[in-house]
Amino acid sequence: MNFFQKQAAVFMAACGVLLFAGAALAQTPRGDAGCILDRCQDRPDRQTRRPEPPGSEPAAEADDSTIPGLQRRSAPRGNTTVAPGAFDFYVLALSWSSGFCAVSSNGGARKQCAPGADLGFVVHGLWPQNERGFPSDCEGSVRTPSRLALEGVRDLFPDDGLARYEWRKHGTCSGRSPTEFFHDVRAARESIEIPARFKDVREPVSMPPADILRAFTQANPRLRPGMLSVVCPKGMLQEVRICMSKDLREFRPCPEIASKTCRGRAIMVPPIL
Repeated sequence: MNFFQKQAAVFMAACGVLLFAGAALAQTPRGDAGCILDRCQDRPDRQTRRPEPPGSEPAAEADDSTIPGLQRRSAPRGNTTVAPGAFDFYVLALSWSSGFCAVSSNGGARKQCAPGADLGFVVHGLWPQNERGFPSDCEGSVRTPSRLALEGVRDLFPDDGLARYEWRKHGTCSGRSPTEFFHDVRAARESIEIPARFKDVREPVSMPPADILRAFTQANPRLRPGMLSVVCPKGMLQEVRICMSKDLREFRPCPEIASKTCRGRAIMVPPIL
């Protein structure tokens, strides 16, 4: 075989290889053309999208609205995955009953909102709080409050239904038993002196939110601006929130809470029902 015959043979062999490869590719499903070294699972169209982890959705406002008549808090939605007791401080929320009833759908608070209830500030809740956000509905404690535990705070909460709800949503994150938690609710409430001007309001009063804050700081000498806030939806006093240390021995600064205090020249303080 001369030189030209050898070159022709090599050329024909190469053509045969190409024709064989083309035929093999033609028999391969088009979608598998993206496989890399037989790792077809690496192809984008075969990758299984991982489910979003719990809590990955944008945080919503914390919501007490599952009890009719309770307003949403203006903090990010609570984290239910933290261990009970893992928080920075407490917020004692005191509702002005007539203001709460005026701005809320009060179907679940009939006792509180009934004419002649004669309620001024009552305990809404004692909330474990972080510097940013707060935990809620913690799963580490599933005990329910005993009748004795509820009786111990019956003069603080307007009704047992709210007390049970507050235990379930917030108390379970305290790291305390129901009895201990409600004992702490009492200790927190008894550490606050309600300003004299709010003890017997029988006529509607208009006042700036700053005056309400000032009244509380004057009645409680260790309480300072930046440690509390006023909540006033629709220009109506609904709530005062006060920040306390975890041991409930001191008031403490809470920038996120204090920054949400209502502003304005004056709000309405409705009379005690």
